[in-house]
Amino acid sequence: MSIRAALPRDAAAIAAVHVRSWQAAYRDLLPRPYLDGLDVDERTAVWAARLAEPRPPGLLVATEAGPPERVVGFCGFRAWPDDELDPATTGEIAALYAVPEAWGTGVGRGLLAAAEEALAAEGFRDAALWVLADNARGRRFYEAAGWRPDGTVVLDTTAGRTLDELRYRRRLFV
Repeated sequence: MSIRAALPRDAAAIAAVHVRSWQAAYRDLLPRPYLDGLDVDERTAVWAARLAEPRPPGLLVATEAGPPERVVGFCGFRAWPDDELDPATTGEIAALYAVPEAWGTGVGRGLLAAAEEALAAEGFRDAALWVLADNARGRRFYEAAGWRPDGTVVLDTTAGRTLDELRYRRRLFV
């Protein structure tokens, strides 16, 4: 596995990872018709637009060697998007997904570590992220990597289902 910055040509592969990971990770949390209806082409358009921006967001992909090279995961990061935390010193892990067959292989941990390093290199001292409270696998993953809930909970409504999201944080410089 290797990790590199995402390129515009990766949009479709990122979209496929995004859809497949949601369908597997959230199968017990979100309605089946909603998950089955997730559209790779629609997500491809979104990712293509993001990657074509003059200053695209921080986005890393994990790939398996080919040929052809295969994207098996991705991680997006940026400055914290609102004033609740200081966006000058706090970065956000905005997305971290891998195809289900890559779970438990180190892909997620590698992407998370690379994103943390990139945030620290950009001068962020802290990082935060949101994880669904009922996503036990995700919570175990982040806690094993040193992330801890900070007590902040928000409600997220997706596909008519309201779920608690927990904010997790960690220091980037110890």
